Amino acid sequence: MSTFSEDLERQAPVGDVKVVYLGPAAPHWDIRSSFGDPRLIESFRDRIHARLMLLPPHDPQFRRNRERINRDAERENVIISWDLGYDEEEEATTG
Repeated sequence: MSTFSEDLERQAPVGDVKVVYLGPAAPHWDIRSSFGDPRLIESFRDRIHARLMLLPPHDPQFRRNRERINRDAERENVIISWDLGYDEEEEATTG
């Protein structure tokens, strides 16, 4: 018997979203997509904008909202990637 998470792993993604930090001047974020149902992507884009509106990536609330967005993407089987304008691996090791 398969579990719900195993079933999700076997399904092809229904879309993709890339969240790009544009800089300190508002709007801070651009959400791009290369495939997926336009209505699903637009709905997802609206929720991302609602969570990130006015939040730069150094704001403490950003991390919490980013994790919520990542969970939403996983639940809806949408590939999500982030471009914050710096190497996150390097930032994590240097502080």
